[in-house]
Amino acid sequence: MKRRSLASVIAMGLILAGAVGLGAWALRGPLALALFARAFDRAMAQDPVAALPDGLHVGLCGSGSPLPDPTRAGPCAVVVAGRRLFVVDTGQGSAKVLALMNLPPASVDAVFLTHYHSDHIADLGEFLLQRWAGGAHQAPLPVYGPTGLESVLLGFEAAYGLDRGYRIAHHGPTVVPPKGFGAAPHPFSTEPRGPDVVLMEDADLKVVAFPVDHRPVEPAVGYLFIYKGRRVVISGDTAPSERVEAEAKDADVLVHEGLSPNLVGKMRTIALRYGRTNLAAIFHDILVYHTSPEAAAAIAERAHVRMLLFTHIIPPLPLQALNGPFLGRAPEIFRGRIQVGRDGDFVSLPPQSKAISVSNRLTVFF
Repeated sequence: MKRRSLASVIAMGLILAGAVGLGAWALRGPLALALFARAFDRAMAQDPVAALPDGLHVGLCGSGSPLPDPTRAGPCAVVVAGRRLFVVDTGQGSAKVLALMNLPPASVDAVFLTHYHSDHIADLGEFLLQRWAGGAHQAPLPVYGPTGLESVLLGFEAAYGLDRGYRIAHHGPTVVPPKGFGAAPHPFSTEPRGPDVVLMEDADLKVVAFPVDHRPVEPAVGYLFIYKGRRVVISGDTAPSERVEAEAKDADVLVHEGLSPNLVGKMRTIALRYGRTNLAAIFHDILVYHTSPEAAAAIAERAHVRMLLFTHIIPPLPLQALNGPFLGRAPEIFRGRIQVGRDGDFVSLPPQSKAISVSNRLTVFF
């Protein structure tokens, strides 16, 4: 009798579970719509920059390279200093990643470019357009970069010129003010062994550009951001550089490019096996103007950096298990915190403190 009662209870439970499952399946559309509305309401209801605690923040809106990687956009870093939002480089897909980090391109105060390789400027037109159309800005986006900046910006403005007309005709000048389209260039000159260039400076914030070694790409620069006692250095593309080491002295975070010679060498060997001599030549050539993780770790260690965050990851790392082979001996060389960057990684540095908080903002919107 007890056995039949237990069996009846189990059967009834299975029937109820099935009914609940069928009900949930039937309501999947309305449930999805409710979640969609909730997520969008959350994104629209707050100023995401104002919602951040005061401090210096640096994130990766693109941690990849020209080599295809479905998990990484092209090179892009976002820096938030107090209530000001800056972008360093605008690699392919980075405008979308920034938006997915709930840091809208419309909120960007200025863009800083390290050099003019295509993978570092591919999304510049999208940033110009989205900042203009998303924020009804009355003035163009300030863009800082070394010599050659004006020709790059003129090219993007020409390419987007027809689209500018379409947007104004469709939405009207109140939504997309004609004079707010495009970029306001702020070019500066650097020499390979020249002095730092101070681009911004006030009571709380200082932004400095300095030359790096990416020959034959000249000029090429990195950037130092200082806000209320916290320091972030972004290397840009460079071979091992004494200037990066000097600028990174006692920095809280060094965001440094990284190329694994061992993994790239394996790619070159396979390319040669199949007669892909052009690719093999490229895999050989890129070794000389990038930095291995071990060399970057040595720079960070000598500079007494507190955290080393790798970006511009070469080659792609589709498996988490490849992080170890990519880093090689870097964790043994650098005694601070070390991280292989992913899109959305976000490091927060409270003012007048030594605290470092790490999160990933790609999960915030959902």
